[in-house]
Amino acid sequence: MADAAGREFFTTRTVADALVGFRPRRRTRAETLPLAAALRRVPVGPVTAPHSLPGFARSTVDGYAVRAVDTYGVSEGLPGYLTVTGAVRMGAEPDTAVTPGTAVAMPTGGVISPGADAVVMVEYTAEAMPGTIEVVRPVAPGEGIVRADEDVRSGDEIVPGGRPLRPQDLGMLAAVGVTSVSVHAKPVVTIFSTGDEVVPPEAAELKPGQVRDATASALAALVADAGGEPAIGGIVPDDPGALEAALRGALPACDVLVISAGSSVGARDETAKAVGRLGPPGIWCHGLAIKPGKPTLLAECDGVPVIGLPGNPRSALVVFRLIGMPIVRLVGGCEVSLPEPSTRARLSRDVASATGRLDIVQVKVNAGVAAPVFGVSALLSVLTEADGYIMIPEEATGLDAGSEVNVILYG
Repeated sequence: MADAAGREFFTTRTVADALVGFRPRRRTRAETLPLAAALRRVPVGPVTAPHSLPGFARSTVDGYAVRAVDTYGVSEGLPGYLTVTGAVRMGAEPDTAVTPGTAVAMPTGGVISPGADAVVMVEYTAEAMPGTIEVVRPVAPGEGIVRADEDVRSGDEIVPGGRPLRPQDLGMLAAVGVTSVSVHAKPVVTIFSTGDEVVPPEAAELKPGQVRDATASALAALVADAGGEPAIGGIVPDDPGALEAALRGALPACDVLVISAGSSVGARDETAKAVGRLGPPGIWCHGLAIKPGKPTLLAECDGVPVIGLPGNPRSALVVFRLIGMPIVRLVGGCEVSLPEPSTRARLSRDVASATGRLDIVQVKVNAGVAAPVFGVSALLSVLTEADGYIMIPEEATGLDAGSEVNVILYG
């Protein structure tokens, strides 16, 4: 819908709506990587075990492989006696079987001797005479033993698709002999900054009214944190034709397109018009019920998700952390919500809020106390001073001093 001046209006969405409802279809291609390069990458599909682990019955303790029945009824006061007929060496098959009344010495991790169904810990034995031990505690069948398939059974799913690989996942893959894995390629995220007042960070001197482009560098770092490959598209002047041309040129080579739009209402309108002409299905929302960051645009154009951020650097970074990073992860194949480091703390003072929007408040944390960091929205120092942020939900009118809050910490 549009007004008499031709400006389009879109329904403002909540952040929760955006996280659930804006689900671009695009996923990056598959590539095969060795385990050494696969940390945090997202498998294209589940990986199954080609064989069982550990693959043989093994001892979990140092002691003696026995038949459990030969230990029944033993105690400190009435020990049982077993003849030691051999010893298992690590990394070798047993060469001695356990028969009635005998035991075989076992190291932790050793292969269980044939005929044994339990291992009695060395602490519950003593050498009665050379070649004979006394046992002072009974064991049950299976005690002290890991079954051949107790860790993993052949055909079990050991790594799910759609979840980034963790160090322990790589260890499991290595344990079953999987040395490479098919993963989604890193999403290429092209970042544009707009505005006649914006100049590159390397500009030695600023003319009156000019500002260095702080947003692109910070967004590139957040893209990398989300598992993406940032590509700096450059600075586009406040010219609708130039912006549309730059976006069209970048669209075929990227997986996500990010625009740090001008701060004025007119500039935001022109950005929305340019994005709206890039291809179907088009704009999903133009406005989020969040502070800071309300003038945020989400679209999908010819299969590429497009994120239009406020021109204010602080607002842009807050919104991209909440909305943009999950989109980058999704396009990169991640189908799960990843936990963020957080801590519980108590507010040092009252914090006001307005109902109907999600308020993001930066805080410093010390000794379990969260102190809000305030400042006008143009100040980046508010972010650099903060240890993390709290979220005041849409239905709240603020939080009282002393309230327990969840602080999402910056890495």
